Amino acid sequence: MRMSENDLRMYIRVGYEIVFDLPTSTPMMALLHTHPDVQCLLRRPDVLRIEPNLAVHEFIDSFGNRCARFLAPAGRLCLTADTVVEDDGLPSPTAEEAPQHAVAELPDDCLPFLLASRYCEVDRLGDIAWELFGEIAPGWGRVQAICDWVHHHVVFGYEHARPTKTAYDVYTERNGVCRDYQHLAIAFCRCLNIPARYATGYLGDHGVPVSDTPMDFSAWFEAYLGGQWWTCDARYNVPRIGHVLMARGRDATDCALTTPFGTANLEKFVVWSDRVDSY
Repeated sequence: MRMSENDLRMYIRVGYEIVFDLPTSTPMMALLHTHPDVQCLLRRPDVLRIEPNLAVHEFIDSFGNRCARFLAPAGRLCLTADTVVEDDGLPSPTAEEAPQHAVAELPDDCLPFLLASRYCEVDRLGDIAWELFGEIAPGWGRVQAICDWVHHHVVFGYEHARPTKTAYDVYTERNGVCRDYQHLAIAFCRCLNIPARYATGYLGDHGVPVSDTPMDFSAWFEAYLGGQWWTCDARYNVPRIGHVLMARGRDATDCALTTPFGTANLEKFVVWSDRVDSY
């Protein structure tokens, strides 16, 4: 018997526990909520719990992300959340026929995602991008070719991570973590006039072998083709099940999940994205 899409639907429990030790009172900003676009899929409230109990101001930033800011006292700070998201159980869709838009035809809100940003140096990578992908027909195939190239030419490893690493660094060093794969792919897309934006959130081992490395937040990117944004991933380079979006932006600068305005020593970091039978 053939399964319907309703039969594939699943519940994913997502959350985290992050503990800092703060030498002094420190203002902080957090993008730790699920994105407002996920709101309709939540089956439990998505609440940021803070110990000690603090006054929290929430707002929506210019990229549509749900943000929180608070003043944390010196000492131990624990941030936790635990919610359930309903997912369609399907891999992220592909669109082999999706065309690339001429820049003059793009919506205004796409234009910032064609420009250079902190981690995506369009100016430095332009000639390289056109040399590598200029002969490939515009559209989905060109974005897929970018993902293929980055996937096959960059080696993954946590030992290669550093906060200052840019797309050009990834191109020259040929190594990095998930955000580095996406930064290079985003930069290549923008060089070829394809709007591309960074995304981060939960991505568990759903429909794939379970990894033996600790769970972490993940990064992917979205490309604008055929009148809509499509989920792409240069690290895994296959459609995946269970993306739960937390934040979008030009690059990782806009999507930092915690930003302390002072010293914050990380003591504990646990993330989960597990399939559950009910909520």
